[in-house]
Amino acid sequence: MKTIQEIISDGNATIIDVRTSSEFGVSHYPDAINIPLDELPKHLNQLKTDLKPIVLYCRSGNRSGIGMSFLHQQGLKEVYNGGGLSDMLRYKN
Repeated sequence: MKTIQEIISDGNATIIDVRTSSEFGVSHYPDAINIPLDELPKHLNQLKTDLKPIVLYCRSGNRSGIGMSFLHQQGLKEVYNGGGLSDMLRYKN
């Protein structure tokens, strides 16, 4: 099984920031897309058709963990919790 670092380094993952749009506006991981946690269900069909691994992150890893569990329950397999933004920035090349 690949590590988060390897998944991100491959450059093929969809990186999703599940924080609010105002949190995203202050700072975010480069090339991340912002889908707040409560809006994940609205984007489910789009995420199911995108066959890339998905890495979720938030401020601490809590909301991204909830989002990962939700997406797993919806049948998506390659979904990972990247933790908080500070964790993600450490993975950056």
